[in-house]
Amino acid sequence: MSVPFDESVNRINTCSVKYDVRKAVFGRDDVIPVWVADMDFPAPEAVTQALMERAAHPVYGYTIFPDSLYQAMIDWYRSRHGWTIERDWILMAPGVVPSLHAACMAYAEAGEGVIIQPPVYPPFFSSVNLSGRKVIETPLIREDDGGSGRYRMDLEHLEACAARPDARILMLCSPHNPVGRVWSSEELQSVLDIARRHGLVVISDEIHCDLGYADSHRHSVLATLADADDALVTAVAPSKTFNMPGLGLSALVIPDPARRKAMKSVFESMHLPQCNPFSIAGFEAGYRHGAPWLDELMIYLQNNRDFVVDWITRRIPGIRTTAPEGTYLMWLDCRGLGLDDTELKRFFVHDAGVGMNPGVSFGAEGRGFMRLNIGCPRSRLEEVLERIEAAVKARG
Repeated sequence: MSVPFDESVNRINTCSVKYDVRKAVFGRDDVIPVWVADMDFPAPEAVTQALMERAAHPVYGYTIFPDSLYQAMIDWYRSRHGWTIERDWILMAPGVVPSLHAACMAYAEAGEGVIIQPPVYPPFFSSVNLSGRKVIETPLIREDDGGSGRYRMDLEHLEACAARPDARILMLCSPHNPVGRVWSSEELQSVLDIARRHGLVVISDEIHCDLGYADSHRHSVLATLADADDALVTAVAPSKTFNMPGLGLSALVIPDPARRKAMKSVFESMHLPQCNPFSIAGFEAGYRHGAPWLDELMIYLQNNRDFVVDWITRRIPGIRTTAPEGTYLMWLDCRGLGLDDTELKRFFVHDAGVGMNPGVSFGAEGRGFMRLNIGCPRSRLEEVLERIEAAVKARG
């Protein structure tokens, strides 16, 4: 590989959430951090170069979004996903998480319902609750028969939730964080059909859309399956794709002018800054020049993924996992260890010295699970697995 993914980058004392708040989060600062969903790899060289060139100009004033930024994004999704986006559909946003919160405010009234499918990324819960809307849960179904551990949507229950008179929004996580599903076009078509029948606005969080594995079915952008009059908002960003979430710029694709205006009004009411000169430079450079880097990244991540599955299957009794179809996040089933969630967190932190996300933070369906970030050099991943294996053996 031309990209040195095997090389370790020291992120300590860089104001890194992943590394520099370990003491506050885990009670000790020597755990190996494999939790927060950013990777330990340098961003594409083109991104770094673009940031350096912009920094060389010594004035960092108020900034506009240039036409070239929109075109880079449009070209990326056309070539990478077969999705044709019109310039007027794009609304720049200060991150996907603020966009989830804004969508609740734009498309549902206080007390009305937003459907989510746990276990799911925690801001799906908090964006609904903190905006004064009501969470409606339709849990994913885990297929434990035969040990597959694969998840699927409960479409029958989703239909029942959508039929509730207070349901207004469906939040879709695609690809899904944390279970790693890349939803099939058939599953996504069923979601659209349900939303149409019941007048739901679908907020499709597709921030991981570029991170699908070659041996899984291809990610389908929901909008490529939608009709022109479907109530659909698609959230995308280069942040996960090119490992630059700290730059904090994302985009919403909203074909309907009225829904686009409603979202824009929410952002304006909160005076949210959506733009700075560095986020613009990184956003455009990633989409314009990052494809070769991403192609090599996905080969490296797939090898990491398969390495973890093989190691856990052969060497760590009490833990099971399934190869994700997308994302650099793995969902570990630790229920075989016989620990409750408090004991489980303590076991990984204090016995193994590994910092992961507790599954219960993704909803009640995550009890007994942990989320592992494999976006790191193989040597670090190997040390993580060695520590976990030793701690499990020490339990007897």
